[in-house]
Amino acid sequence: MKDYSLIRYNWQLSDWPRWSWDKTCILERLTQVRYQQGHLLGQMSSLGFPLQQEATLITLTEDVLKTSEIEGERLNKEQVRSSIARRLGIDVVGLIPSDRHVDGVVEMMLDATSQFNAQLTEERLFAWHAALFPTGRSGMTKIIIGSWRDDRSGPMQVVSGPLGREKVHFQAPPAVLLSQQMTDFLTWFNKDSSLDNILKSAIAHLWFVSIHPFDDGNGRVARAITDLCLARSEQNSKRFYSMSSQIQKQRNAYYDILEKTQKSSMDITEWMAWFLDCLAHAIQGAEVMLTSILFKSRFWERAQLASLNARQKMVLNRLLDGFEGKLTSSKWAKLAKCSQDTALRDIAELIKLGLLEQTTSGGRSTGYVIISQ
Repeated sequence: MKDYSLIRYNWQLSDWPRWSWDKTCILERLTQVRYQQGHLLGQMSSLGFPLQQEATLITLTEDVLKTSEIEGERLNKEQVRSSIARRLGIDVVGLIPSDRHVDGVVEMMLDATSQFNAQLTEERLFAWHAALFPTGRSGMTKIIIGSWRDDRSGPMQVVSGPLGREKVHFQAPPAVLLSQQMTDFLTWFNKDSSLDNILKSAIAHLWFVSIHPFDDGNGRVARAITDLCLARSEQNSKRFYSMSSQIQKQRNAYYDILEKTQKSSMDITEWMAWFLDCLAHAIQGAEVMLTSILFKSRFWERAQLASLNARQKMVLNRLLDGFEGKLTSSKWAKLAKCSQDTALRDIAELIKLGLLEQTTSGGRSTGYVIISQ
């Protein structure tokens, strides 16, 4: 009989991939998440189409930014926002050009959420992977695009730590097993079943990152698969909460629970519970976004009678979208691409209209904020 004390990773177990979990423990969490999900969707449906579009733009922007941040990569927020807005046909002020790497991540996430009922196939996954790495390189390293990894540089391992003292957190199945492993995964994923799509998203995420079929980008593809399943669970391509954003906030716990689960039995109760709790927090976080959108809507209702110029509308939108730091006249001039004198006149008009006010500090540190009513 095989000595299971010597087995290290889940894919090496004899019962792989027959996942099991404590249904009583998980059902309670699932019921709560489903209630939160339905409540949020009900709130969002009452907003009307323009505000739903705004909510979707905010959510997808966060999703794209945070799924990359989890991997230690920071994308330009304005480029991400502009890329999403152009692809969704949303008319927003201040769109800027975006580079092809940003466009690639956006294209993958939009395909996952807008085509959520389409089958997940090898070709679709290869297209996502190619979009993530448009140059065929990860950093300076050339990687395989449009196919599974081949392990020519050694086994696929998830490691951390300085060179020479690396810690191996996980070792994926050898490349020779990938074709069958991915066939099994995709057959299961595309099969109609009674399994709730929220639970399916948790299992699919774990299963995919345990196979780790690509040279790079496995985490980002896994989170796109998660978003696809969550969209299926709602039968709605509009996204109003970001699972990736919440995972990024709990990044250390995320990697810890993945490592623990990948080194234990096929009982994934602890992973499922963590995933559902993370999802619950992501949905709760959408309440903050909803408050922000309603504030923005009420602000523009107040401002609609004022004759604002394009510069004023653009900068006010930046403030309403969560401008980082303090708005000063010099920052206004830089954002609006105008002179300091023009910036001061724009600001003075908005103060007179009761839309902006000066902060208490004066001098060179004088700042301006939107008046809330």
